[in-house]
Amino acid sequence: MIDKNQYIYGIHAVLEAIDAGKDIDKILLSKTLNADTAKEISDRARSLRVPVQRVPVQKIDRITRRNHQGVLAMMSAVTYYRVEDIVPQLFDNGENPFIVVLDGVTDVRNFGAVARTCECAGVSAIVIPDRESVSANADAVKTSAGALNYLPVCREHNLVNAVKLLRDSGFRIVGTSDKSQMPYTSGNYTGPVAIVLGAEDKGVSPEIMKLCDTQVMIPEFGHINSLNVSVAGGIMIYEVVRQRLADNQEVN
Repeated sequence: MIDKNQYIYGIHAVLEAIDAGKDIDKILLSKTLNADTAKEISDRARSLRVPVQRVPVQKIDRITRRNHQGVLAMMSAVTYYRVEDIVPQLFDNGENPFIVVLDGVTDVRNFGAVARTCECAGVSAIVIPDRESVSANADAVKTSAGALNYLPVCREHNLVNAVKLLRDSGFRIVGTSDKSQMPYTSGNYTGPVAIVLGAEDKGVSPEIMKLCDTQVMIPEFGHINSLNVSVAGGIMIYEVVRQRLADNQEVN
């Protein structure tokens, strides 16, 4: 059951939340909602880059039986950032930035575990797409043991453009792939770096992989050859930490 404090419902209430710039995770619109109303809400939500989903009314009914009018907004448990805003701040603060990008990771437990490791390791920020991905909702915050209350999360409508921006800003983009012949320990992570982790079933998308300066693999010697993404993330994240400490760098 979703806590009632995690959502608001009704046409006017949701529009007011959008106009007030509230942190909204996503908006659900009934497929039976008036087309003009649906367009108005979608257009305003787009200005905040809030995902909008058209769903059967029964899906909204399962969340609340109150008079939702076919409109329900799931509230974010954190404030989302933009890559284009946070990168200059990191450099201005004199940091040697370290960012983790999650490409297509949908399991909230994996997201929470990765975020927990990121926060412990001093990662600067985590980047997720706004569609076909996990989000920083209350369950994710709980699974992260509260790490998402401290770790900046950038939610991007176009993940490819976000990674391009990181590369153009001087980040080395490192993709993890079981097809690579380069062990992860051979990569150089001492400068500004963005580690890209993909979903366990699909891996990093081809569009993102093309942008990677380096592709590395984590050796596997068992029978199943399928490391959990949170485990793979932990290995990669702490290799960055190890190299930076060996280089006599302070971890952010």
